[in-house]
Order: sequence, then structure tokens, then C-alpha cells
Amino acid sequence: MTRPVPAPVPAGPVVRPNPLRWVLYSLGSALPAKHSSWVLHDVTTGTWVLRHAARTLVQLAVPVVLIVVLVPGPLGLRLGMALIGVILGMAFSMAYMTETVENRVRKAGYPIGSAQAGRDRVAAGREAVASQRRHDAAARRAARYRARQGR
Repeated sequence: MTRPVPAPVPAGPVVRPNPLRWVLYSLGSALPAKHSSWVLHDVTTGTWVLRHAARTLVQLAVPVVLIVVLVPGPLGLRLGMALIGVILGMAFSMAYMTETVENRVRKAGYPIGSAQAGRDRVAAGREAVASQRRHDAAARRAARYRARQGR
């Protein structure tokens, strides 16, 4: 039985990598230690799925360009092959996205499971705020009901 990983807390300030480092990170390279908090933020923020899709499209850009430029044949055929490759690549990438982001977090120095634990922590915070909002709305509705009943 595995023990759950505690929700990680970023080790330092969130320092975004420059565009070149981000492209290298998207292609699978590890970032320097000063960016480890950003990596954790990248895979735990509310848009982590869209960020993963963007990284995947950067990875797929290399074979797509090679297919369109180097494969002989009509342009329509080459573009069709590239499109099929992008569709299949995105499907596989989305299927294994949780494992992929856990590997990115591991490269940044956090234990495996940290990304999911961080997303769970963020979700719990959002749920607490939503729960309080629902509780407050129910209290307002009850007050209006009591006021209409003359109580």
C-alpha cells in the first residue's frame, strides 16, 4: 500500500522561464532549480490541461513540419498525414497526461504524486469557497422566506 503524497508547497517564488527554456521544457527538458516552483504551478493551476495541450502541440510541431516539408507527394496528402498525426498524438498525450505531468514534477525535484496532491489541494480550496457561497445563499433565501412569512 502506498502512502499518499502530502500536498507540495512551492519552495520559492514562481519564476517563469524565458520562451526558449519554455520550448525546451515543452520538448521534455528539465528546467533549472529556480523554476521548480513554476513547474509545480504549471501542472496544478486550473488551466493545467490546456497547458499540457500546448506543450503537446509544441512537441508535435517538429514531426508535422518534417512531414509537410520532406515527404514527397501532393500538399493535400502531406497536410492530411500531418493532421492525422496531430490527432493521434493529442489523443495519446491526453490519455497519459497525469503520468506525464508527474514526470515533469519529478524532474523539478518534487516526489511523484505531487502534481495530483497539489491539484487536490487547490480543488479543496475552491470547494470550500463554493460551499461557503452556497451556505450564504441558503441563509439569504431563508431570511427572505422568513421575512415574507412575517416571522
